[in-house]
Amino acid sequence: MKSRSILIAGAGLAGALLALLLARRGWQVELLEKRHDQRIKGFESGRSINLALAERGLHALRLAGLEQAVLGQAVRMRGRQVHLGDGRQEFQPYSRTPEHAIWSVHRGRLNAILLDAAEAAGVRVSFHHRVESVDFVGQRLHLVNDHDRRRWQRTFDVLIGADGAGSPVRWSMAQHVDLGSRTEPLGHRYKELEIPPDPDGGFRIEPQALHIWPRGGYMCIALPNVEGTFTVTLFLPEQGTPDVPGFDRIRDAHTVRALFEQDFPDALPLIPRLEDDFIAHPAGLLATLYLDRWHLGGRAVLLGDAAHAMVPFHGQGMNCAFEDCLALDRLLAEADDFESAFAAFQAERLPQSRAIQQMALENYEEMRARVQDPAYRLQREVELRLAERHPDRFVPRYTLVSFTRTPYLDAYRRGQIQRALLVALCEGKHDPESIDYAAAAAMIAERLPVLGPPAGTE
Repeated sequence: MKSRSILIAGAGLAGALLALLLARRGWQVELLEKRHDQRIKGFESGRSINLALAERGLHALRLAGLEQAVLGQAVRMRGRQVHLGDGRQEFQPYSRTPEHAIWSVHRGRLNAILLDAAEAAGVRVSFHHRVESVDFVGQRLHLVNDHDRRRWQRTFDVLIGADGAGSPVRWSMAQHVDLGSRTEPLGHRYKELEIPPDPDGGFRIEPQALHIWPRGGYMCIALPNVEGTFTVTLFLPEQGTPDVPGFDRIRDAHTVRALFEQDFPDALPLIPRLEDDFIAHPAGLLATLYLDRWHLGGRAVLLGDAAHAMVPFHGQGMNCAFEDCLALDRLLAEADDFESAFAAFQAERLPQSRAIQQMALENYEEMRARVQDPAYRLQREVELRLAERHPDRFVPRYTLVSFTRTPYLDAYRRGQIQRALLVALCEGKHDPESIDYAAAAAMIAERLPVLGPPAGTE
């Protein structure tokens, strides 16, 4: 490498982690962040679905030496607490393996831990530095301070775009090369609400669970925070129908209260600021971003949401971005030049991002509708039993994605085979005792090869 200097646009989760990893290898790294230092002035509310930290993300934090610091600010979730429409609740564990859990963590706290560690490793972080555009011919950034409206330019050697789904770095790259960029809106949006602690500072509902109120075409979820609160997220279509409410009709204090009275009555008394939060917080966009190209020669590369933004329903956006960081850090250390490192990074990570993007879309249907379907619940119970009987061959897709580091594409393909097998076994059945487990064993031996030691359990 001719240069040992790297500029990263975006000091969010991926940018901060990558900066830390590179700095520890001896790179001279600077982070540019458009916002103020939120460790000092506080983090924005209303726009951040709580993060679900799984094995992939934990592995990255482990390598960065931050796992315990982050877990000290996280709450363990062992499964889904499903609030059915008839008032009943049902706990659906993620796994029968006790140590399998995901962790609910506040985006702001995690970002602060990463930034502190990056600065301690020698990374320079420049706030109020918004990238407006990039001149890749002259290797020059056009920057804006949104606080005082000052504008200036600066040169760079190599630029990494970790600047989110609306990436200006990506926009500037697209002026030079066709990235094959396309964005597919989900047609649904979200609003963030909050369940406060009880009067004694404890949790009002079960803390070791991701709570879901599935209602078919829409849903509410709640994730715990260490201070006893829950971050609640309401997901609705942008345009409703006679049977499904949408944000076109649920848009003020009266209509949101009526919605909760009718469809989420057990959640309503838990959210005392329902109307205020609903009005104050914007409706967040949900979309999937696909790119066919992530780099511009050896001058720039994209990662995280800037390269592959996804909907949040598998809780893997951050985990996938952290895997990006580990891969790019490794490839930069191995390559002789930036272009070959960036090309190898794209070749390795793009297929994996496509697989998890698809699984995230599928998981929305599962969370808002299928979790309350008797046929799904039967398949889920049979799935767990088969996993216990055939641990070297039959591993649930959710386990592969969340509790191992099995490549996403492998998990997706194996999951398709397993789903077809479950559908065939459960057709016409109503309880797990009626399943022909001998036939299942034969099908598994025929269709599913033995798995190697799962990555993440080493």
